[in-house]
Amino acid sequence: MAKAGRGQTRRDFKRRVLKPGESIRADGKYQYKYHIDGKPHFVYSWKLEPTDKLPKGKKPCLSLRELEKQVNTDLDLLVNIVDGQMTVCELVDRYLKTKTGVRQSTKQGYVTVQRLLAKESFGKKTIRSVKTSDAKLFLIKLQQEDGKSYSSIHIIRGVLRPAFQMAVDDNILVKNPFEFQLAGVLVNDSVTREAITKDQMRKFLKFAHDDVVYCRYYEVVYILFHTGMRISEFCVLTLNDIDLERRIVNIDHQLQRTSDLRYIIETTKTDAGTRKLPLTEDVAQMFQAIIEDRKPPKVEKVIDGYSGFLFYDDNGMSLVAMHWQHRFSHMLGRYNDIYRVQMPNITPHVCRHTYCSNMAKSGMNPKMLQYLKGHSDISVTMNVYTHIRFDEAEEELNRMEEFRKAQAEIEKKNEKPMSQKMFKIV
Repeated sequence: MAKAGRGQTRRDFKRRVLKPGESIRADGKYQYKYHIDGKPHFVYSWKLEPTDKLPKGKKPCLSLRELEKQVNTDLDLLVNIVDGQMTVCELVDRYLKTKTGVRQSTKQGYVTVQRLLAKESFGKKTIRSVKTSDAKLFLIKLQQEDGKSYSSIHIIRGVLRPAFQMAVDDNILVKNPFEFQLAGVLVNDSVTREAITKDQMRKFLKFAHDDVVYCRYYEVVYILFHTGMRISEFCVLTLNDIDLERRIVNIDHQLQRTSDLRYIIETTKTDAGTRKLPLTEDVAQMFQAIIEDRKPPKVEKVIDGYSGFLFYDDNGMSLVAMHWQHRFSHMLGRYNDIYRVQMPNITPHVCRHTYCSNMAKSGMNPKMLQYLKGHSDISVTMNVYTHIRFDEAEEELNRMEEFRKAQAEIEKKNEKPMSQKMFKIV
């Protein structure tokens, strides 16, 4: 190759112009020089362009221009070595700093994930070293060795995937190793919270009413079964939220207890969650009974401006969702100890789902049910209409058939028999 002087264009043996960093050796091999952290690096090829013929006796290889493109792509995507060397824990911490304005319950979930990763060797891996198989094996380990539930791992992955995507968006990584379907990797051991039948609800309510220990919770169980309120919405109700004269309950806030045992009041889960709930007469009577039996502390504590809660613990603080979940668990255990026919799992959320299911089967308009439940998305409400068992479908068809027969019988009785007097003889 003819040597180029200062300011002159460099060319190869075929008189083709060479780009900056490109050169050709005396033996005809092309090379490309680039730098990382000030240190020179090289890639080589026997071809400048992909269409060039390979010299006789040389092994097939990518052209220099193809190799150059790969190098520059990597240099663009992997902006700097320092970022690529950050650990998974450091990446997650960085990602969570961008999640401002989230709910307290969400923040608690983030803290849980951070604590878990800090204990895991996976959390100490550099993000550039994490392959898709590493990500899958980590989640499998959490389920098979550590006994984490599918839903818990779903939450963990719900932090890791967007964190790694942030690294991709920041041009630190080329690919997100958590971009895969979770169901194809783990066994979904989640227990579906299904509604119980009307007969089961009736039996459980009777048990709560008659039991010498748990009769004090009967009104609460009844209200949850017949309003579909979230337990967090029920816990935060105050005397000011309940209008028994107009039979209305105002729902516009929720009570949460943080990991450090602080009590805070937040807005409802969604804008749709803020609503005024009409009460039936029987539900209003249950609230009346609770208010009459209410035993507040001598000095009622104020939480974020709210006071006058319905139930308090021994420390004078309002009961939270966890308290009622424990009470339901104890009630269910006692029921199943007494009766031979076991009752399925019943939680405050099962009460909510049962209410929704009962209203759907009674023919309530889905939009009305969406309002009563406080769902922001109608699809969530409509899912209830798809949770129909065979026996329920059979029962509904029989009911409709009986209705059709009754309607036909009424129409038959209303038919007037034709007589010859109805016809005029001309």
